[in-house]
Amino acid sequence: MNAENVKSQMRKGVLEYCILLILEKEPAYTSDIIQKLQEAKLIVVEGTLYPLLTRLKNSGLLSYQWIESTQGPPRKYYKLTQDGEAFLKELENSWQELNDTINHIKENF
Repeated sequence: MNAENVKSQMRKGVLEYCILLILEKEPAYTSDIIQKLQEAKLIVVEGTLYPLLTRLKNSGLLSYQWIESTQGPPRKYYKLTQDGEAFLKELENSWQELNDTINHIKENF
């Protein structure tokens, strides 16, 4: 079994959650999202992020707004919708349950 494959799957599994957490704070431009993910040591490229943002938007969890830029063309800023906020709360609960389960197993078995 390859540990890198498992780690990659784990990162993919939490990527949506991390994006929603970032957008919970404030609307963000794609490159800002990538930068924040990289600062958190979750490396993502635009080719991965754009389809994911589109899927989240098409699911009604995100919306976007074009905002004029002082440097170049207008930029698309993503933000959570009300459905996105509710979905994020569900993910937060699931994350806490999963974290509690893992800690229980680590401490007791």
